[in-house]
Amino acid sequence: MEIETITDAFDTWTDNALSWIGDNAEWFFDSIRAILEGTYDGILWVLQLAPFYVLAVLAGLLAWRVMNLPAAILTTLGLLLCAIMGLWPETMSTLALVATATVLALVVGIPVGILAGFATSLDRFLEPMLDLIQTLPPYIYLLPAIALMGYGPATALAATFIVAMPPAIRLTSLGIRMTPPVFIELGHASGMTWWQMFVKIRLPFALPSIMAGVNQSLMMAFGMVVIAGIVGSGGLGETIYGAVRTLDIATSINAAIAIVVVTMVLDRLTQSAARETKAGAR
Repeated sequence: MEIETITDAFDTWTDNALSWIGDNAEWFFDSIRAILEGTYDGILWVLQLAPFYVLAVLAGLLAWRVMNLPAAILTTLGLLLCAIMGLWPETMSTLALVATATVLALVVGIPVGILAGFATSLDRFLEPMLDLIQTLPPYIYLLPAIALMGYGPATALAATFIVAMPPAIRLTSLGIRMTPPVFIELGHASGMTWWQMFVKIRLPFALPSIMAGVNQSLMMAFGMVVIAGIVGSGGLGETIYGAVRTLDIATSINAAIAIVVVTMVLDRLTQSAARETKAGAR
């Protein structure tokens, strides 16, 4: 009985806290919503400027540059398949959501990871918090976002941002700490300033790990964007959610194929970029 009382009290406190925040900080969350949706709309507008075949060819050329010709052909054909299935607008919407959330996660995660790499105490403080974020079911983050910002792309972006940020922090911090001590000693012996040592020694050694963090953040963002379809985020996630509700198996399979194509393309591109960065660091 005491446990039930404590649980009821906690639930009541949580509801009251969300209501109070929503009533007293409405202007703040409205501003956050406007910024998120404005950024998303801008990226989506850029992606929709060119016809689908132009973007498919450009993606293929990029894949040729960082990988090889077979990868370029498969990339182009895969993106053209998304258009043939009639899911090009939804694919671009999903790509815009992922790009927006990932960029925001990296803008926050990389600087925090750099600080954590230098400050062991901060790294130890962040570790359990990042463990908690990555352990909780991803859809949990949608609930407070809905309460504070309502349904729509902003809610999906906020939840995706939270999920995509831990890999960037972890791998950036790891990269900073991986600098060989002999090079640090060489920097001190050469009379380098802190900034010179960071730019010329620590950052080059950390870049491969940072790029791996970019890749992992992208993959986490893709997984969350699909789940976020239940809050009206648009894109392929909402298409799958709507198809499941109406038992439209064909549409759900097509949308799933489109998600796999875009995910594999971005995964291979970022992995190849990370390998090139690592080779350049050597």
